[in-house]
Amino acid sequence: MDIDLVYLWVDGSDPAWQAKRNACVGNEKEQQSQANCNGRYSDNDELKYSLRSVEQYAPWIRRIFIVTDNQTPAWLDTSNPRIRIVDHKEIMPAACLPCFNSTVIEHFFYKISGLSEHFLFANDDCFINKPVTPDFFFSTDGLPIVRLTRSRLRNAFLMFKKKVLGIPLKNFIQIVYNAAKLVEKKYGIYYGVKTHHNIDAYLKSDCQYAEEMFKQEIAATLSNHVRSANDIQRNLYTYVSLAEKRCHPLYVTQHTSFRFHIQKERHYAKLKRYDPMLFCMNDSEYATDSDRKRMTAFLSERFPKKSQFEK
Repeated sequence: MDIDLVYLWVDGSDPAWQAKRNACVGNEKEQQSQANCNGRYSDNDELKYSLRSVEQYAPWIRRIFIVTDNQTPAWLDTSNPRIRIVDHKEIMPAACLPCFNSTVIEHFFYKISGLSEHFLFANDDCFINKPVTPDFFFSTDGLPIVRLTRSRLRNAFLMFKKKVLGIPLKNFIQIVYNAAKLVEKKYGIYYGVKTHHNIDAYLKSDCQYAEEMFKQEIAATLSNHVRSANDIQRNLYTYVSLAEKRCHPLYVTQHTSFRFHIQKERHYAKLKRYDPMLFCMNDSEYATDSDRKRMTAFLSERFPKKSQFEK
């Protein structure tokens, strides 16, 4: 089967992009919030190293689409026929733009022209650490393999924290919960698990099917130019696939998929110890510029060979 790869990418240091974001986001407090902090938009060449990992360990991927807001990495060889920049305007309605909300952007991936039925999605901070074959992401029956994190008491804990302790849920937790509640209302099943924080497999037709099913609910979020509490996270598509038995669920371990918080220096030793198939180097409001420099130095040493996608 043909399998494509879709990335989200942004260069938060671009003055033109910054002007648009500042006009949209407004006050400085919101710009430094957990949901919309600078760490979500900083570019530390993660995409370059992620592509190197793809070429090294998954050369069978057919085409690569990089979804951006009128930006192109300076180092990217756009003449390479296997890679294409997809501007937000190509797939998103004008009411959404400008959009600094990845949750909203992700609802439009299936509209990318030329995208294969079987595709992978990765943020630019996701990396392949060992050789993988297509059956790592899709079963022989063509259905996606969905990687989940174990959290048996997750929902009870979150509700205790929110309703008893009065502590609001973090944005990401809230929007995953929003997706789970929608599917529960439709199918009578509540999925208290979430996908691992790494490369995910999808069927384009399944995304379209779920988007049509919840078209009204999703439409209510499309004017959220930055992350908001009523967003509906893309776990929605996974939960629908689980409910309809249109995927194969697997629970991950640290040896399969490791989420690396770049401000935690001890995670470098953990990454070496677990030696996972996939890892994600997660930037956030807790990271500093020195954390980002350390991460870039690590990636340049881990993936030193220039890929065909670079000039």
